Amino acid sequence: MDSQTTGMNRKELFLFALYITGMIVVNTVGSKIISLFGVRVSVGIFFMPVLFLVTDIVGEVKGHEHATLFVRYSIIMLVILFAITGLFIRIAPHPSWNLQEQYQQVFGMSMRMSLASLVSFAVSQTVDVNIFLLFKKLTKDRMLWLRNNLSTITSQFIDTVIFMFIAFYHMTPTFTAAYVFSLIIPYWLFKVLFALIDTPFCYLGVQWLKKER
Repeated sequence: MDSQTTGMNRKELFLFALYITGMIVVNTVGSKIISLFGVRVSVGIFFMPVLFLVTDIVGEVKGHEHATLFVRYSIIMLVILFAITGLFIRIAPHPSWNLQEQYQQVFGMSMRMSLASLVSFAVSQTVDVNIFLLFKKLTKDRMLWLRNNLSTITSQFIDTVIFMFIAFYHMTPTFTAAYVFSLIIPYWLFKVLFALIDTPFCYLGVQWLKKER
């Protein structure tokens, strides 16, 4: 294997590692809720755009098969994370270890919310890759900015809708469909803003990944 091929493989491996790390970050420490200009959001909103950015970069340079592989493997890892977290929370602690309550509070996001995260991530990432590559064909490899933003904005909307409805719909009588949508729209608009901001990074990432071709 020559140095050029090795260099390219290392770059793609780095992006894959970043993608898996981002997925774990969003679904673990991302459970913290903050106020962003008065809107209730997860801190994961700051890293979520990186996931869509990585698959767009890989899809642009390497094609559909590579980008889809990123998504498939990350979904498998998320299922494993979901199952292991649920199992470890339920295992009885040693009598001398008195942090079970705190452990459960930190890692024990309700299974409903964990499921919401798993389903929304799987669907939205799959949609993102397919929309990006569809517009890549339609634009004949031109207008990267257009397909980057169209795919991310659409898939982020799908991600937000699926997560919010699975996690919160009818959780209490207050959480009607109309109320859930009132939470979705401002949250999604922040994601749209971050998608627009990451456009230059998409161009930089594509050029970086192409360099050693």
